[in-house]
Amino acid sequence: MSVVEAMHNHRRLSARQISLLAIAGTIGAALFVGIGTSLRNGGPLSLLLGFIVWSSVIFSVAQCQIEMVTLLPLDGSFIRFAGRFVDDAWGMAAGYNYVLNQAALACFDITAFNTLIAFWKDDIHPAVFISVLIFIFFCLNIWTVSFFGEAEFWLAIGKVMLLFILMFYTLVTMCGGNPQGDAFGFRYWREPGAMREYINEGALGRFQGFIACIIGAAFVIAGPEYISMTAGEARDPRRVMPKAFNSITYRLVFFFIIGALSVGIVCPYDAPRLVGASGVSAANSPYVISMERLNIGVLPHIVNALIGTSIVSAANGYVFTTSRSLLSLSLAGQAPRFLSRLNRNGVPYICVIITIGFTCLSYLAVSAGTAKVLNWWISLVTASQLLNWIIMSSSWIRFNNAMKVQGLDRETFLPCRSRFQPYAAWYALIMATIVLIISGYTLFYPGAFKADEFIFQYGMVFIVILCYVGWKVVKRTKFLKGNEVDLVSDIQDINDYTQDIHEREDAQPKTKWDAISKKIF
Repeated sequence: MSVVEAMHNHRRLSARQISLLAIAGTIGAALFVGIGTSLRNGGPLSLLLGFIVWSSVIFSVAQCQIEMVTLLPLDGSFIRFAGRFVDDAWGMAAGYNYVLNQAALACFDITAFNTLIAFWKDDIHPAVFISVLIFIFFCLNIWTVSFFGEAEFWLAIGKVMLLFILMFYTLVTMCGGNPQGDAFGFRYWREPGAMREYINEGALGRFQGFIACIIGAAFVIAGPEYISMTAGEARDPRRVMPKAFNSITYRLVFFFIIGALSVGIVCPYDAPRLVGASGVSAANSPYVISMERLNIGVLPHIVNALIGTSIVSAANGYVFTTSRSLLSLSLAGQAPRFLSRLNRNGVPYICVIITIGFTCLSYLAVSAGTAKVLNWWISLVTASQLLNWIIMSSSWIRFNNAMKVQGLDRETFLPCRSRFQPYAAWYALIMATIVLIISGYTLFYPGAFKADEFIFQYGMVFIVILCYVGWKVVKRTKFLKGNEVDLVSDIQDINDYTQDIHEREDAQPKTKWDAISKKIF
């Protein structure tokens, strides 16, 4: 089988599936429920400003990825770029960091699903729904990526609908369209206030609340790495991936920034249930708290049901990206070679099985308690995601340097060019590094240090350093100079495949749905 034919067999995600994955793929429990913690810590203005600041960082990371992914839409994308453009050991560290990141996110959402069920019935053993979800994810991912893509397409539509429902709910209720006829507007920005004092009093306390919201946003807001990981499965990556990355701007504005604004409007940061929350729970969602405060009876149940589909969708996506990360490591020779075995539909089935094994860590909630385990996952994921942004921005900086040293013209060499470079890359690198360092600063207050929280807060930093140094020593890898970076391998195969798929599409009769889908996506 030729390289081109092998790609046709392997690349099964269509333009419409990639587009919806880009818009809503990583939206899950964090945005609808976990965001309440940031509101409680900083207040509505700090929450909004924190999400605006971090959205600018994520936008900058996306600008780093769009050029590299469109040029080389490979399995494992940004993981392989780290090894290819920086240092093989850096790629190895990036891969294992991302595997643990996505596995932890899957466990977080699976565990959070139990809190959703507890909203209706709290006497069901946690292991029941954990087992059901793990089985569902196994079925959706083991046979063909088409199952995964189609399931995610429709689940993503549900998430988008939920987001617009909540925005509409915010607008209507703040203008008086609620059972109490209370046009509260921005009342909660005045009472109890726009910014909450966190830890300390006065200006320092308000600044600490703002910092807490930025750290919270670093957990909630993601996306570029998820889109990158789907590039190796995209049917027409050169056409689809630029559109997917460009959609991030709308996603950040409409879903995260307006979402943060909405939460601060409908719920005060001193709501008793929000203040007393010990972990992520559907009952502690700012939206649910708001609906119950306004005596709205049925809507909380509808919203929770839709949040449930969002959690399932996000966790399913994390299972997919974890398996593809393991595949990338195997292809790079940084994990056992047998992991790269594919079934006849191009699915790395062994990687999927191992990933499903990772998700069994969700059973920790059975013994340690759901709230405590959720907080562990949040700390672990936040640090790991910050490391992702550092890895992705540093890879683009070395990629750009290599193009300059090798005399390649960006205008002719790159199929798609990003904006605000190189400033965007340096901004993302510096911001992610600063937030990573300060993310667990409260542990160093007198009497506040807890060993388990420190391990989950900073453990990933030490794991990444250990992976990098260990691989560098064992394999004697070196930091690549600009003239040593490989910028051309695999490009001709991608070019041939792109030309072939366009010729096939032109030769095939178009249905009305195909024509509509192509225009939209």
